[in-house]
This record gives sequence, C-alpha cells and structure tokens, in this order.
Amino acid sequence: MKTWFITGASRGFGALVVDRALARGDAVVATARSPRAVVDRFGEQPNLLALALDVTDENQVGAAVEAAITRFGRIDVLLNNAGFGLMGAVEEASAAEVEAVYRTNVFGLLNVTRGVLPHMRAARSGRVLNISSIGGYRGAAGFGVYSSTKFAVEGISEALHAELAPLGIHVTVVEPGYFRTDFLDASSLSVSPVIIDDYVATAGRVRSVATGLNHAQPGDPAKLAQVLVDFADAANPPVRLPLGSDTVAAIEAKHLGDAAILAQWRTVSISTDFDGS
Repeated sequence: MKTWFITGASRGFGALVVDRALARGDAVVATARSPRAVVDRFGEQPNLLALALDVTDENQVGAAVEAAITRFGRIDVLLNNAGFGLMGAVEEASAAEVEAVYRTNVFGLLNVTRGVLPHMRAARSGRVLNISSIGGYRGAAGFGVYSSTKFAVEGISEALHAELAPLGIHVTVVEPGYFRTDFLDASSLSVSPVIIDDYVATAGRVRSVATGLNHAQPGDPAKLAQVLVDFADAANPPVRLPLGSDTVAAIEAKHLGDAAILAQWRTVSISTDFDGS
C-alpha cells in the first residue's frame, strides 16, 4: 500500500487519480482549496484524508504535510497537480495575471515539494510526479505565459531528478496533451480580457479554436489517471512521461525543427568557442 499526497484533488486529473488509488487500496491525502468537494465526491473512507490546501500558502503546506504524516506515517507519491491556465497573447497578459499563474503553477509546486521532500529523504524512498503539459515542451501562440510556467516545471523536474536519484527518490514530469477535462472551462482557465487586434491571426485564433475544442479533446482523462497510478510502481521511471498522441506529435515535430536549426546554423553555433578549444 502506498500513500499519495495529491494537490488539486477535487476535480480533473487529481480526482480521477484519487479514485483509482483508493480503488487499489492505497491511502490518499487529497488536498484542495475546498476539501468538502473531495468528501462529497468520495465520501468518508479510512484511507482518505481530505485537507484544505492553497499551495501558495507555505504555512498551509506545512500543516497539510504534517497532518499526512500523522495520519499515515509516510508519503510515498507526491502528485503536484494543482494549477491553472492563462490564455492570451504575451503582451495582452497583465502583470497581476502573470504573477497569479506563477504563484500557483511554479511557486506553489515548489512549496509543496519542499514540504514533502524532507520526509522522502529521511525514508530514502519516494516518487514525485509533476504535472506539466504539452505546453511545457513547446510554446504556442495564445498560451505563452502558461507555457512559460510549465517550462519552469520541466526545468525544476529535470534538476530534481538528478539531485534526488542518488537518494532513492524518483522524479518524473508528466506532459499531457489535450485531454477531455475542464481545463478549458472558466474554472481552470483564465482568459486575458485585453485584446490587441494585431494578434487576431495568432493568439486571437487560439481563443476561437479553444472554445470549439472544449470537451472535444482527443485524450481520455480516465486512461491518463490509470497510467499514473500504474506508473507509481514502474521500475526506473523516466524523467519525463509524454501522454497523448498530440504530445508525441508535438515532441517529434520540435525535435525535427531543432535538428534543422542545428544543421543550418551549426557553423555559427560552434564558432563562438575560443580558437583551438
């Protein structure tokens, strides 16, 4: 039996993972801004601890981690799932909007990770799963600020992977594509109210397409949740786990594009070394 600590557990991927982890007999610390929503969905169960948690509040993080350890004695899997999106051209986003999405998606993830890691290090065991996005591997018009937060999650995860592997702790950044969740709903996605006409063909087009794509995404969130629960037992887990055919296609396309850049600009790229080096 494993003990999970899941942020953003009241809906979306988080709630689906809670459901499957409980079904296989694991213990789950399900955190959300409104733990009542967790209890309403799953009921009172001996293996479930629903806790209030705003990941941007370090004091709340510390209290939640201590409550988890008191109840279950350990944390085996941390799923950093809490986060939200911001749609709009980079120039259209206000400083307040940018700061808000960074507070949750980046600083919140760091708060929770720092809170849990001392217990994993003491046990010389554990797994950290950080939810990134297809947008964490390649940026796209209309999602530039959001993508930048997920790029940060990718860098943090890669560094953690290297730092923690010698301590018996595995870190993987999970890269979902477009899945049929509520991510494109107002509850999960902020849309910059400022609209600049010059971006109508780029970020503006994305605003229109996103509306039509909502709840018609190709990815099955139930399958993703099952993959993550099974992945908690995977031997030698990779540093990144792309999920969704669209993510695979995006990664392959970026690799081809980067290879073309290197081929065209290789002479310039290597010309900046000292002579003879």
